[in-house]
Amino acid sequence: MSEYGWTVVGAGPAGIAAVGKLLDRGVPSGSIAWIDPEFAAGDFGTKWRAVPSNTSVKLFINYLTDAQSFRFAHAPHFALNDLAPTDTCLLGDVADPLVWITGQLREQVSALRTTATGLSLHGGRWTVETEMGEITSKNVILAVGSVPKNLDYPWLNEIPLEAALNPEKLAALPLEGATVAVFGASHSSMIALPNLLAGPAAKVINFYRGPLRYAVDMGDWTLFDDTGLKGEAARWARENIDGVLPARLQRCLVDSPEFPELLQSCDYAVYTVGFSPRPVPAAPQWGKLEYNPANGIIAPGLFGVGIAFPEYRIDPMGFGEHRVGLQKFMDRLNKVLPLWLKYGS
Repeated sequence: MSEYGWTVVGAGPAGIAAVGKLLDRGVPSGSIAWIDPEFAAGDFGTKWRAVPSNTSVKLFINYLTDAQSFRFAHAPHFALNDLAPTDTCLLGDVADPLVWITGQLREQVSALRTTATGLSLHGGRWTVETEMGEITSKNVILAVGSVPKNLDYPWLNEIPLEAALNPEKLAALPLEGATVAVFGASHSSMIALPNLLAGPAAKVINFYRGPLRYAVDMGDWTLFDDTGLKGEAARWARENIDGVLPARLQRCLVDSPEFPELLQSCDYAVYTVGFSPRPVPAAPQWGKLEYNPANGIIAPGLFGVGIAFPEYRIDPMGFGEHRVGLQKFMDRLNKVLPLWLKYGS
């Protein structure tokens, strides 16, 4: 059994930021354990590379240069460096620098290539069970990520969101003559719809709950920053959803009387209805663990960051959103890590 001061579970963008910021705050590198089965930038690097971002290049660069321990000043040249700061990009353009930074951080901390399977607190120390054995840690940061939500329509053949957002993977599916349902009206929806319409499906039906939202840059803040459409998805939606529907696309409000009949006509379904946090390893003395959305505290010495534990913020117009994105994860850590360092067990 090995003992550490801090253990970070997960090596996606939030986990990368957490390790980097712990080092920047002077936490000794030998007292940091980092657990992940792949160290490939999480789902960001393994599933979503083909997805157009809803974030500008300059915000990605801000994230990559925010932590001194990332050593990004010494990084090789990436495709991201050639893009205009105000443009958006494919997530793969950001995944490559993230994987490079991961390598830099792994040289500085104890990187354990395994999966965390259990979590419990004993005598002021957390025991983290892994497939390689157990470690103990005074503090644990969970950056475990999230997985796409599903709906309960068992007769439909589900197209995984990962495939729907990747034209190459979508092209490999037998959709000739099929009718495909797409549930949702999010950024992912407005990427999946044109991908499907570019293929052989006979018809695509978009089931939705309300009008689209578009993000609006107000200068020092953004309206609908986390729920509104941006970039290529917003452009496509304005032209094809709020403009003129393509020939093979039909839209249906889920509360409409025609919903049941149209749903029965579908062969496949894509669910773009949000994400659920990956299950947190069990801590039996408390049961289900909840996090404080204001500061990320879950329990004494246990903290959460990233898409599974997002910050909740109310904008100047009074609208509240959960903040998700690389720079937002970094901003979150910059605010709460001083508190975590004092609150830790």
